[in-house]
Amino acid sequence: MSEPLGQTPLVHFENVALGYGRRAVVEGFTFTIHEGDFLGIVGPNGAGKSTILKALVGILKPLKGRIVYERPRHRELRFGYVPQRHTLDEVFPLKVAEIVRMARYPEAGLLRRPGRAADRAVEQALAEVDITDLADRRIRDLSGGQRQRALIARALATGANCLVLDEPTDGMDLASQDAILRLMARLHREDRLTVIFVSHLLNEIANYVHRLALIEDGRFDHGPVDDVLTSERLSALYRTPVLVERVGRAAVVLPAERA
Repeated sequence: MSEPLGQTPLVHFENVALGYGRRAVVEGFTFTIHEGDFLGIVGPNGAGKSTILKALVGILKPLKGRIVYERPRHRELRFGYVPQRHTLDEVFPLKVAEIVRMARYPEAGLLRRPGRAADRAVEQALAEVDITDLADRRIRDLSGGQRQRALIARALATGANCLVLDEPTDGMDLASQDAILRLMARLHREDRLTVIFVSHLLNEIANYVHRLALIEDGRFDHGPVDDVLTSERLSALYRTPVLVERVGRAAVVLPAERA
């Protein structure tokens, strides 16, 4: 179920077009992210979800339009970006704590090892995601869910107050998906983090987030979960009859012919 949303805007996308070279992947994108959001951006592969995240954190500049930050970046608005797990190079025999400590290297400066404050930040981040016992394990020896926790810990070690995750449950079994989504919900609730992530799995995330943004073939809809997750809005977005059924407190989205 959705909860009251924060009313303080953090980032505005104003009629933004995003893409690579001259090719736009997402066009006419207008959207506001608020402080305290727990937001899932959902769409099929290739819809531009990861592109939106890269633009949000400043990796990618818009082709058109503008992105307005309501707070100074790196000071009051600090992004912790969690890329997809396959970006980890398993060839290097790095330990979990070493992966997390990398988040503090920019602060230490060129050729200097992060100091005691960084060590404390690493310890705290590992504890936040419940992998303190894995600190000395090689990253290549971990399960998919454990690697994802290590990447989240690395983002937290930067001192982030806005956690941005790219397909955090991709390729996981149902139990691992649930564990990662519960972790993200806890970090949002207890640490008061703004959490934004992308996924192609609507049913799996709709019962965790507070707000949804849906992308389908260039069309876009967004709002509180209970407003967006209706048969009428989903049918209009997907241009096919869709039913939203309730199983206890959980919502299940089905094509009408399968209901």
